[in-house]
Amino acid sequence: MLYRENGQFKSSYRADQQIFPILQDRVAILALLVVAFAAVPALASEYWLRAILTPFLILSLAALGLNILVGYCGQISLGTGAFMAVGAYAAYNFHVRIEGMPLIASLLLGGLCATGVGVLFGIPSLRIKGLYLAVATLAAQFFTDWAFLRIQWFTNNSASGSVSVAGLNVFGLPVETPAQKYLLCLAFVSVFALLAKNLTRSSIGREWMAMRDMDVAAAVIGIRPVYAKLTAFAVSSFIVGVAGALWGFVHLGAWEPAAFSIDRSFQLLFMVIIGGLGSIMGSFFGAAFIVLLPIFLNQLPGWFGVSMSTALASHLEFMIFGALIVFFLIVEPHGLARLWSTFKEKLRLWPFPH
Repeated sequence: MLYRENGQFKSSYRADQQIFPILQDRVAILALLVVAFAAVPALASEYWLRAILTPFLILSLAALGLNILVGYCGQISLGTGAFMAVGAYAAYNFHVRIEGMPLIASLLLGGLCATGVGVLFGIPSLRIKGLYLAVATLAAQFFTDWAFLRIQWFTNNSASGSVSVAGLNVFGLPVETPAQKYLLCLAFVSVFALLAKNLTRSSIGREWMAMRDMDVAAAVIGIRPVYAKLTAFAVSSFIVGVAGALWGFVHLGAWEPAAFSIDRSFQLLFMVIIGGLGSIMGSFFGAAFIVLLPIFLNQLPGWFGVSMSTALASHLEFMIFGALIVFFLIVEPHGLARLWSTFKEKLRLWPFPH
């Protein structure tokens, strides 16, 4: 048996409640972290680090934040791009207006500002749900687009709304090369993934899931809807805001409000749906699918020696990408995380048939 937990007995409740109670999972995660922190920066090319791995990590972090709100608490949101923008512009203002402000502090303060905006736009969730809540959160997208274009104070009096940062450093160490930027993003993603996993296993996480499954029954047994829904909006917006700050500071370097348009909100929602609602691992699967599949589709004609115009290739990429998303949602509506769970079930029984 390749994957058997039988015989891995636990002698205490604390040991039984470990994040990874199975030895094989702990070894696999440790090996993955070693490869990600040590091997990838040394072996990956500059293109992979700058154009693929760093965006993948930041979008995974944003999808993780959205998954807490949509997947664990059941509150639909179409304003994720707005909360990313708030985090990016707030971190920018802290960074340029307060002399000597550390980069880590700027990013976290940007996340706190996004928390406040997220809770504000999460208040309608106390009275409305479903499609109506999605429309209410969509208002955040249009409001932030207008604010960062029209209120020049947010952009340090930039008429176009475009801002830029340079000379980043963490504890005196420069963050300039693609490998250094990748490691900074990887550190943030690792810490926030651990925090999110613990939150979803805690009492507040169980309250979120109770509200998602049946909010009326949750209220009857003593769960406060106001507290559960607003804390989900707060935690989700904080993580998304930090991701937005990383997207602006580390990945783009210079950005404008269009970098956090409604397209970004839909992209993140697709990541959560495809990866798996209510799954930490699903956030990473969905981000990998959304980031890597367009690159694969763009390179595919060249591998077969087929020449086509850039416009045709772009249109075909969108068509195939959309068709694959629809096909995947029909075949496996529970996302890639469900396929991963099924694979582990097969390993438990291998080589015997299921």
